Amino acid sequence: MPIHRKSTINRIIAWLHLWLGLLSGIVVFVVSITGCLFAFQEEIAAFLYRKKWFVLEAHPQQALPFDQLFNKAQSALGAEKPIDYAMVYRDSRRAWEFTAYEPGNESAISFPGSIAYYESVFVNPYTGDITGRMKHLHEFFTVVKYIHWSLFLNERYGQPIVGWSTVIFTITLITGFIMWFPGKWSRHELRRAFTIRWQAKWKRINYDLHNVLGFYVLFIALILAFTGMVFSFAWIRSLLQGNENNLTAKVNHALLDADPGKQSASSVDRALATVMQHYPEADRYLIYFTPDDHLPHTLTVYHQKHVFYDMTTFDVDPQAGNLLWKESFDKLPVGEKLLSMNYDIHVGAIAGLPGKVLAFGVSLVCASLPVTGFLIWWGKKRKPKKLSSQEMWVREKETGC
Repeated sequence: MPIHRKSTINRIIAWLHLWLGLLSGIVVFVVSITGCLFAFQEEIAAFLYRKKWFVLEAHPQQALPFDQLFNKAQSALGAEKPIDYAMVYRDSRRAWEFTAYEPGNESAISFPGSIAYYESVFVNPYTGDITGRMKHLHEFFTVVKYIHWSLFLNERYGQPIVGWSTVIFTITLITGFIMWFPGKWSRHELRRAFTIRWQAKWKRINYDLHNVLGFYVLFIALILAFTGMVFSFAWIRSLLQGNENNLTAKVNHALLDADPGKQSASSVDRALATVMQHYPEADRYLIYFTPDDHLPHTLTVYHQKHVFYDMTTFDVDPQAGNLLWKESFDKLPVGEKLLSMNYDIHVGAIAGLPGKVLAFGVSLVCASLPVTGFLIWWGKKRKPKKLSSQEMWVREKETGC
């Protein structure tokens, strides 16, 4: 990137931009390219796994009791792999998903080594038939996700590497912008700063791809980087939460009465029926099961498709099925709202399909920046030194040219 005044500050900025970029380049490339692959994960997976995820035949009748479907899924998984959570879909075409997850060796180096098992069973809610089974550790998008998340290392090792590489990448974005900034706002300088000269030699094109595209994605790239750092660093999450009392969002809950027609059903079935009755337009309902009968289950209502921030969460009495308290997104403090929205902002889902397209494009450019930057540095490193007039005379005498 061009520097117009060879001041000490400019030399320091250029030095930081170069060596920090070289230091973090491989990690930034891997994290960015996996971000591209994951951007449309849900849409692609829905096509690839349609026989597992969807009920192909029409079933207008009411779904079977949740307890019955739970037992079908648990039988398929085996008693040694107890179900941790279930996803219930309002869409009558979707199979319900039951997942068993257990951490493994905490000191393992790799992500798979740190997981004992991570499997899902998909059940037709109208017949109880198993539509499919998935071992997540062998599933493509799970692998992509955890390469992006922690370089496929155990989270305790991989997350700090990704997090600090993202911090370094943020610094290179800022220093790159300073170096890009035109020294003079003439037509010629502005053209150099904002356009790629496709007719030039490949070195010039590569230089423009690094400079110009880096500027165009700067703002969104900083947002993606910051939201990524929120996942990596607990102190950022603590800053967002502040000292606000989160209990203000949790209401002792006796507002939703249990469905009287479900008094003889299981506690989860009663709670689910009650919540589905009061939130009929919700997209899906997530139930986390507690291994201790004296602790409440958690039931989360996701109100919109493809996003996670717009949710309402309940504690469920595991014995009676009563809803104990309620926490809703619209009642959260500002910092908690930002944390709830962080994932959806990071993947672009907060803005729907256009947001995902934008996140994909920016991630692709971010993946290219370490490559084009390395090629600029390598080209300068291999540039032949300038010969003196005497050396040029000797060369002409020896070669005849």
